[in-house]
Amino acid sequence: MKKNLANCFTLLNLVFGFLAVIYILKGFSSETQSEIFPRGEVYWASVFICIAAVVDFLDGLIARICKAASELGKQLDSFADLVSFGVAPGLIVFQFLKISFAKNHPEMPVNIWYLLPAVLLPCAGAFRLARFNLSTTKTLNFQGLPIPAAGILIASFPVIFISATTSFTETIMTNYLFWCIVILLISYLMVSTLPMLSMKFKSISWNGNWHQLLLVFAAIIFAIFFHWLAVPLLFIVYILLSLIVLKKEKTLL
Repeated sequence: MKKNLANCFTLLNLVFGFLAVIYILKGFSSETQSEIFPRGEVYWASVFICIAAVVDFLDGLIARICKAASELGKQLDSFADLVSFGVAPGLIVFQFLKISFAKNHPEMPVNIWYLLPAVLLPCAGAFRLARFNLSTTKTLNFQGLPIPAAGILIASFPVIFISATTSFTETIMTNYLFWCIVILLISYLMVSTLPMLSMKFKSISWNGNWHQLLLVFAAIIFAIFFHWLAVPLLFIVYILLSLIVLKKEKTLL
């Protein structure tokens, strides 16, 4: 039973990722909605992606506690992650690109070539996961941006858009160039070999976990003051902290 518990959580991750895909497709199912943002459906899609991230964290934790890590679990986890944090977020970006096209070219039918950059996200995520599965090097930190972090970042954008109180936010998030930059940046970070901090706690002491605790503290503060905007802010802090801390550690070595 213990051996299968972690795999059950992994499949639950996949379930929430699949639900996110359904809600995204459901929200944008009508051609007449090209310029209309289906707030309810996409909000829940974002929530499901975030729940999938929590479940993804728990399945790894359970596997370690129960000493039930297996090759099957590793492969299953990657397949689930690709759906929840690659395909579902890619569809969110696809729909934002469609909205930006409809806004800038209201008299024209949607051009599929205009929307293709969204494909880069699941492709980069798949490459990142495949490389991780084939890696034989055991390290405490990540090589490249973890796909769940990329998925959570993308999932935050629809909710930020929905709760926007200024026209500036709406203008930015319906801008084609903005999304192209986001796609290229996240895709590059995933396929890169840049060292990224792991959120696994090595012990219960401050000395071995200060950067994880700092990120947790920053997440709480950002969430209180900025709500969903906390996600992209925390993402920036995470990237900068990873580059600074791990570069310093490498220099000391």
